[in-house]
Amino acid sequence: MDDFKKRPLPTRRSVLGGLGVAAYTGVVSLRQSAAQGSRSAVSPPASSFADILRPPHQVSLFSEGLKEINLSLNGRSWTREDIVLRCEEKPGQMALNVTAATSPLSRIHLRWKLSLPSTLRLLGDAWERSYGDLGWREIIPAQAMPWYFLSFDGNSTHGYGIMTGANALAFWQCDAEGISLWLDVRNGGGGVMLRGRTLNLATVVTRRGRPDEGSFASARAFCRIMSPQPRTLAYPVYGSNDWYYAYGRSSAADILRDASLMAELVPSKGPKPFSIIDGGWEQNKSFPDMSELAANIRRLGVRPGIWIRPTTPAPDDDEKLLLPAARFGLKKERISENRAYDPTIPEAREKALAKVRQVAVKWRYDLIKHDFSTFDLLGQWGFEMEASPTLPGWSFHDTSKTNAEIIREFYTAIREAAGEQTVLIGCNVIGHLSAGIFELQRTGDDVSGKVWERTRRMGVNTLSFRLPQHRTFFAMDADCIPITKAVSWPVTKDWLYAVARTGSALLVSPAEDATGPEQKQALREAFSLVAEGAATPEDWFTSRTPSAWQANDGANQPSVRYKWLEAGGAFPFEV
Repeated sequence: MDDFKKRPLPTRRSVLGGLGVAAYTGVVSLRQSAAQGSRSAVSPPASSFADILRPPHQVSLFSEGLKEINLSLNGRSWTREDIVLRCEEKPGQMALNVTAATSPLSRIHLRWKLSLPSTLRLLGDAWERSYGDLGWREIIPAQAMPWYFLSFDGNSTHGYGIMTGANALAFWQCDAEGISLWLDVRNGGGGVMLRGRTLNLATVVTRRGRPDEGSFASARAFCRIMSPQPRTLAYPVYGSNDWYYAYGRSSAADILRDASLMAELVPSKGPKPFSIIDGGWEQNKSFPDMSELAANIRRLGVRPGIWIRPTTPAPDDDEKLLLPAARFGLKKERISENRAYDPTIPEAREKALAKVRQVAVKWRYDLIKHDFSTFDLLGQWGFEMEASPTLPGWSFHDTSKTNAEIIREFYTAIREAAGEQTVLIGCNVIGHLSAGIFELQRTGDDVSGKVWERTRRMGVNTLSFRLPQHRTFFAMDADCIPITKAVSWPVTKDWLYAVARTGSALLVSPAEDATGPEQKQALREAFSLVAEGAATPEDWFTSRTPSAWQANDGANQPSVRYKWLEAGGAFPFEV
């Protein structure tokens, strides 16, 4: 499996801070699995669907650290002194609630004892962005699968998860003897003090797949169950973003050139494109008045967008408004450049939201891309979190709310500050908590305008395995299409068309010296494809970077096949 924990090439976090799977050969053939779990030619096995919409067989509750609290079962409740944990069964779902008066609560473990086939293949999600690490796997008992997981038994694809907007950070585990759900209810890295209130932790939902539907269709249908009220847009999102040709060193002239190019290439009857100013503009003296720049972009017939990091304080802000450095644990090198507001302190929260109002209301940018909030608030990147989204030894100013509550309330406040008409893209944002609040979500880590291999690993992977969330949780942004001389045009063109054919957000980073007549024509064609795009991956059981795509969501059309590898194969070093 590819390891992406070291990344010497520029990403937003590095630049701004300083300024594969084996083929499945079990119960189905390669041909059948490439067909997305279509009807099997062999006798279908007995269903592997696990009924977990009922009280679990085992419940464990932990206070500070991993100190277990023994509970007594009383009907459908587990109790101990001031603590009550309840399971409330409803049609098609089960709500989990907890009450505690004085005991600090840290984690809750629910276990359903079941007999499951050891040959199951599982697909889990990621805490925030994915990092090139998604894919169907064999059962790994200790594997933490955030938010939800899918299981495929060679015949049907079943779904197990929690509804979006939960008040706990949740992950699943699965093994041949049962299914576990862990609910992280900490405040910072310590126990939450509920002070007598009853908290709706999460609502468990499942979906039994059908043998006559493809696995991708099953995944998308389950995402609709988890997220019944996504915040959607009536039009496709496309346009430009300067990051991957500039890496924080663009100018107003570059942005206006991008905007002019977008105005030239978009379909005549299509919606207006966006031109997004990404990170680095705050320290760049070549930018003029930002309100004037937004107006100049709009005069070209293009909608202005801008990147912000709302949690970053001013150098002279009072340290009492900031989160403790202890959230980084022993990673002391992160402390000096990653100070962040504590959103549970009203004054600090207002300072963060003032940045949102400035760009949305005062400067009139139509789109805001807000970044870094998960890292700033919890102290870790998603690929570091595994079973623990944050580290012990710290807390927020207000200790009465869980991390999930604090994060979702912050997202809601950003929405309110931006206004209903402003389009919001969340980057380094927790999708399961942002669904229904933001219109778009950056679902994977940075691609690259310097080395194709990073785009192959990160971009193609997130496009393939989080695509079921597109139009069900939010509009998906698998990151940009960098058009630069450093990356060969044939693979760039394939990446451009692959994104366009899915209908997800299509944002390009067009370097002036790499965008000639051929590239412009390809962009013109790609922009015209986005509105009707519905392509889905066919070989997602057998590849971390699927290359065979069904052009129209399972319709009887020829597959499109992309060649993701360059002539020398996959680049073996860290990118």
